[in-house]
Amino acid sequence: MANKRPDGDGLVRKRSDGRWEGRIVVGHKEDGKPIYRSVFAKTQKELMEKLHRSIETFRDVELKENSNLTLGEWLDKWLDERMRFTVRESTLDGYRRIANNYIKPHLGDKKIGSVTTADVQKMYNWLRENGRINEHYERGNSLSDSSVRGIHMMLHQAMDAAVQERVIVKNPTDGTVIPKANYAPKNILTEAQLQKFLDVVRQDNVWSDFFYTELTTGMRRGEICGLKWQDFDEKTGRLQIRRAVTSKKGGGVKVGETKTEKGTRSIQLPPSTVEILKARKKKSYSEWIFHNPTVPELPLSPETAYRRMKTLLRYAELPPIRFHDLRHTFATHALTSGVDAKTLSGILGHTNASFTLDTYTHMTTEMQKKASGIVGNFLDEIM
Repeated sequence: MANKRPDGDGLVRKRSDGRWEGRIVVGHKEDGKPIYRSVFAKTQKELMEKLHRSIETFRDVELKENSNLTLGEWLDKWLDERMRFTVRESTLDGYRRIANNYIKPHLGDKKIGSVTTADVQKMYNWLRENGRINEHYERGNSLSDSSVRGIHMMLHQAMDAAVQERVIVKNPTDGTVIPKANYAPKNILTEAQLQKFLDVVRQDNVWSDFFYTELTTGMRRGEICGLKWQDFDEKTGRLQIRRAVTSKKGGGVKVGETKTEKGTRSIQLPPSTVEILKARKKKSYSEWIFHNPTVPELPLSPETAYRRMKTLLRYAELPPIRFHDLRHTFATHALTSGVDAKTLSGILGHTNASFTLDTYTHMTTEMQKKASGIVGNFLDEIM
């Protein structure tokens, strides 16, 4: 059978297995050799339709040599060359776990240019129902909706980078249907619980300053552990949040940037917190406001702070909440006390006020009810 060319740069042939193959040039390697993409069909007519669609897809596209990588190879390359120096070590470790435990077992061996939206959707659905495949290729537990969303966000980012580097034409994660966010509920300490916790905290000479500062600022765990005395202006009572401490795998800590660009911020401390830090500074012998209890030249480990919080909660006979719930507790009580969302957003280091409002919808709903009651009473008095 003689080769036939459709309109555009294509090549058609009948294979020995009876199928028809169409091949087009979609780019060139560094040495100038062409990069091909093939489509297959049972009949020549069906193939010509597929081939013309493929030609339209790749029209004006010049893919690079990396387009021949498998998805697994691309993920490794993306993590090592792009993400290694742009995200925190803990975030990078999390991305590697997602790639190795969830994506590669399903699509890792497939050529990145051959991964379709249907392939990705099938993987999401499988993971949601069955969880990851372990080292013995046995099914684990089903994944939460928020976990599947996390996998999607990481893969979407990796595929966007592939489009930017002309490895693929379009991002196959676009058009997939992912579950809505289903995050763990926020555990907010009530005023009574907060008082019980503070009563226990005040009896701990080592940790009382730390937890009082946390409860009056709502800082992230890594942020409060990363504070230095140079960040504290005792005259103005302001605190600069410039860095964050993370726990390293295998022990130790790493000092890096804040979680987000907005995380680097300046906040006004309550007078009571200012006085506590002033007194602490007079007897301090470390550059860190909250240093490692046994190695003062090092910052406090976030893991150590977490474990101590659990112990203090147990002493106070309170639920075993997460450290981040202390941040939620601060934010919730701030809102109920009349702090507006925009101001609170700046204190917390959120990207914008709308994110703060979305995060604390449960509280803003209650505030709206109170506001409607106030307006109603006001109008009743007029009438």
